[in-house]
Formats: sequence, C-alpha cells, structure tokens
Amino acid sequence: MTAPIAPATGDGRIRTPLPFPTAARPAVADTQLRANLHRATRTIRAKRARVVDEVPDWAALRDAGSAIKADVQRRLPELLEQFEASATAAGATVHWARDAAEACRIVVELTRAAGADEVVKVKSMATQEIELNEALEAAGIAAYETDLAELIVQLGDDTPSHILVPAIHYNRTQIREIFQRRMPDVPADLTDEPSALAEAARVHLRRRFLSARVAVSGANFAVADTGTLVVVESEGNGRMCLTLPETLISVVGVEKLLPTFGDLEVFLQLLPRSSTGERMNPYTSMWTGVTPGDGPQDVHVVLVDNGRSAVLADPVGRPALSCIRCSACLNVCPVYERAGGHAYGSVYPGPIGAILSPQLTGVADNASLPYASTLCGACYDVCPVKINIPEILVHLRQEAPHPPAERAAMRVLSWVMRSPRRWAAALHLARAGAGPLGAYRERRAGARTLRKLPWPASAWTRSRDVPLPAPQTFREWWNKQ
Repeated sequence: MTAPIAPATGDGRIRTPLPFPTAARPAVADTQLRANLHRATRTIRAKRARVVDEVPDWAALRDAGSAIKADVQRRLPELLEQFEASATAAGATVHWARDAAEACRIVVELTRAAGADEVVKVKSMATQEIELNEALEAAGIAAYETDLAELIVQLGDDTPSHILVPAIHYNRTQIREIFQRRMPDVPADLTDEPSALAEAARVHLRRRFLSARVAVSGANFAVADTGTLVVVESEGNGRMCLTLPETLISVVGVEKLLPTFGDLEVFLQLLPRSSTGERMNPYTSMWTGVTPGDGPQDVHVVLVDNGRSAVLADPVGRPALSCIRCSACLNVCPVYERAGGHAYGSVYPGPIGAILSPQLTGVADNASLPYASTLCGACYDVCPVKINIPEILVHLRQEAPHPPAERAAMRVLSWVMRSPRRWAAALHLARAGAGPLGAYRERRAGARTLRKLPWPASAWTRSRDVPLPAPQTFREWWNKQ
C-alpha cells in the first residue's frame, strides 16, 4: 500500500557506539591502523585535490548538489510516491519499511518466496545499518558479500572501519590468513601478493555469482521521475549481482531520492571525485524495473525509513540526509585518522557518522559521538553537498543529555558571560585566587598549569592539564601599551 514516509519508531538497530575513544586495543594493531589510515587518506586526499582542480565550476556543482538535496528533503513524501509509481509502472515491486525489523522481514520473505537459501550482495551501508546479514542468517539464509573489502571483513568476522575502504585496518598477510582459513577453494600456496589475493577472491566469487538466484543491493541514487536505481562501484562485482540472478532486491534509504534523471549529471561528477579521486566510476549501473529477457525478472525495492523521518523533522540536523556516502569527510578528519572507524561504534564512522547515527537512533544512545570532533571545519570544506557538519555537531551536543550539575554550572557561566562587567569581575577574582598557585607552578614546572585535580575534575586531568588564569589579560596588556 502506498504511504508517505513511514514514521520513525525509535527502534533502529544501528549498533550503540562505545564511549569515545574505545577501550585499548593491542599497541601493534593501533600502530598498523594509524599507519594504514594515514597512508590511505593522504593518497585519496591528493587524488581528490587533483581531479577537483580540473573542474572549473566545482563550487557551482557543490551548490547544485546541495540545492537538489534540500529540494528532496522539502518534497520527500511527494517524491517517494512518484518513485513508487514510476518503478511500479516499469515492472518493479515497491515495499515500505518503517524500521530495520520490517525491512529485514521483507527481504527474508522475498528470498524464501524465490526458493533460495543464499544471496549475493552488493556493498550496501543500508543493509549494514539494518543488520540484514544477521537477520538472514537467523532465517537460515546465507549472505555473501561480493565487494572485495567487504568480503575480507565478512570472512574475518569483523566490521568495516571506513566507508570507502572497509578493510583498511588489515595488511596483506592478515588477508591471506583469512582467505586460507575461511575460503575452502583457496590455493594451498597462496601468497600475500595483491594480484594473487585478488585472483583467489575472483575465483571464489565467480562461483557465487553463477549459482545465486537472489541478489541484494543498495542504491547510491533513486530517481523519482523514472523509477531508476543507480549503483556506482569499482570492481564489477555489482554489475554481476545486478544482472545474473533471477531476483533482485534493493534496500534503499528514503533519502537517496533525486527528483529527475537529469540530476544525475551533478552527482555523477561530485561522487567519484570526492570518494575515490576519479573522474568517473569504473562501473555505473542503472536499472529501471524489469526488462523482459534481460537481467533479473523479479525486481523489488524496499524503501527504508528507520529513523530518517525523525532526522527530517529537525531543521538543523536535516542536512545530514544529504550525505552521498563519499567518505571525503573521513579522509580529512584528524580525529578519525587517529582513532579509526571502529571507535565510533556505528555503521557510519567519521564526521558524518557523528551527526547521522545519533539522529537515526537517538542522541541519548549516542551521546559521545557529537564530541568526536575538533570542530576544525575541514569536513565542511570538502563535503560535495556542503553539509555543515560542525554546526550540526554543536546542535547535537546541546541536545545530548547532561548531568544536572553540569547544566547548573553552564547556567551560571552563561549568566556571568552575558555581562561584560560580571565577566571582568570574575576574571579578576580568578586571577587573584590563582596568582600564588600559578607562580608556584611556573617555578616548579615551567607552566601555569595543574596536572592533577580531585574528582570530578580528575576526568579532565586524566588526559590533559588545566591552565591557570594568566596574570594579565590581553585588554590589560593593550591598555598599558
């Protein structure tokens, strides 16, 4: 039955993030992770900069992408119904899922109706978000990832650590060991050469492609006026999944809509340059319903809300739905580069995860994520659709639950700082009270700082010093000059 956006139920199943940062991991693993992230993000940043510089109207393209996405958010119920009508007219069946549980149930039922006990999958963050693989496994259906990095992560019983390069935290030797342990058809003398590893994965996956009766995909874009779905990828595995099986099930977040087919002109320039640093994606697959005698003959689209209506209702947080999953913000984020994707405890890591996950599942359940940022603004500068991530982070910090004592302290500070006279008096008292202690610390430690404080201030001094008030303010110094 056709319906506008399904209301959010608040029971989305994105994993609850761990306190930021996560508990300590082995030092060797941390060192390898940081080295891999630094090397990969530096390479991608350099490639992106080169191909972006080639486009004279890059700023105008970003403006256009931002405007199109804002238009989608204003007209989302209307565009969803238009997409359903267009896709249905082309032979597809459209399903509506309010939350993760409903989306998983639909996919399980469709797979069973096709008489299949296994599916091949195109890389899809939406299916990770709703934990589809786990739901299929519980129903006795095997799900096989076909993207090489996602395959590595799946065989390693792990979770992705980057949107674009999910297995960045592994080295070649570890990948070979995973293949030898989990791939029954891998050569006994497999080496850790990239070409050998890729060939082993190709042979393994080719059998899956040729035998699978059902494929599951996501979509980078869904075009309302034609009912077309679009997947961009680099390996060709997506093309195999989208053409060989008899049944194709696409799980699509409702925010992936574009109003017209012509809007792809903008996004197919923005996405590859911002994600992989390429002028165009090696494989861009588009399909509209069913084509008799060509490709899947049983095509389904599952439109998933899973908290997106709640995001849409927040005028400040709403732009997070504009994200096109390019990972440009991850590649410039100093916090992500040091901590890695697993520290976020979410399907969506990095700056975009810090604003999207709390809104999808509730700020109270993800209260630490909006603080996983220095607010340097580098993410905003590179975002191809101009999401003001720092602004949303500050907004979510205000929305997060705070202890009563902290709220009381902030109210007092707000009262003091609203008046220049009160603020100046407070600074004078603070300097007078800390003067002797500051002079003592400067003599002993060479700095006017405290290294240890009793609880609850010890939470601060565990990882940083507390600066004491300077003996003279800038205004006092300026007046003397």
